Amino acid sequence: MMKKLLPVLLLLVGLGGGVGAGIFLRPDTSMASVPKGNGEAESIEKEVDANTEDKQGQNEDAAVEGDTDSEFVKLNNQFVVPIVADERVAALVVLSLSVEVPAGETDIVYRREPKLRDSFLQILFDHANVGGFDGAFTQAEVLDPLRSALREVARRDIGSEIVHDVLITEIARQDY
Repeated sequence: MMKKLLPVLLLLVGLGGGVGAGIFLRPDTSMASVPKGNGEAESIEKEVDANTEDKQGQNEDAAVEGDTDSEFVKLNNQFVVPIVADERVAALVVLSLSVEVPAGETDIVYRREPKLRDSFLQILFDHANVGGFDGAFTQAEVLDPLRSALREVARRDIGSEIVHDVLITEIARQDY
């Protein structure tokens, strides 16, 4: 009898825990039910948005807080760079890059992405060939010249008035 009752009891406890967690973690929908078009509702939404922005900006420095006119365009695919040693591929470095542009200018990056990817790959291959991805390749003094070269080539391909910066958002190395 106990062998049949125990699985049912465990099922009910798990189901109850799942429902309780769902209720507890449910998103706050109090603002979603406020009708738009009402001046009071819009002012409440603006106040909530301002409070949210204030909380998000508390840990940022002043230069970043004032820079709200930029967008970051994450390039669609990762960059894969082979590390060649002794005439064979000894490792692969995988990077994700983003381009900082003025607000509303993201489409120009996507239109020029094939040319930009080609230029970025050439810079990454050159960096790999001079040993840039060997040893402690994530140190700032090793990555700063790479960032500068990527920024220069992006400004050349897209325009210096469009490209503010190039960010390395992810980097990993897999040795073989």
